[in-house]
Amino acid sequence: MIPIPSRLEGQTFQLYKLEKVLKPLGYTIGGNWDYDHGSFDYKIDDEVGYQFLRLPFEAVDGQLDSQGTNVQFARPFLLSHKYQVGLDDHVQSDLDMLSASFDQFSEPEDPDAEFPEKYIDLGKALLKEVETVLLD
Repeated sequence: MIPIPSRLEGQTFQLYKLEKVLKPLGYTIGGNWDYDHGSFDYKIDDEVGYQFLRLPFEAVDGQLDSQGTNVQFARPFLLSHKYQVGLDDHVQSDLDMLSASFDQFSEPEDPDAEFPEKYIDLGKALLKEVETVLLD
């Protein structure tokens, strides 16, 4: 993980408006969201895993699934996930094959793998684009 200082840190926005602006630029709501925090992720590449620019945020008022919720950005960072090849061999299921089908994907082999040097400048440029779109 490589933290990147940003003008976004501490800035508050309505989540719905962020989605309308960031999704057309290629950002998605990261799969690690909860009712009080989440992130927008931009997939930079999928070389030996996945490389992302992550824009983490926390709910300021309400929950993320509530209409009109405002969120505040934390420090963005570059992140690399390296996944196992094949299916997840650590699936725990007390149910039948149906429940196992929901857990068939590999767990990260290394959820904080080394970020490729060649994508650092690209990640910083992507962050500058978001700063310009949201703050200027």
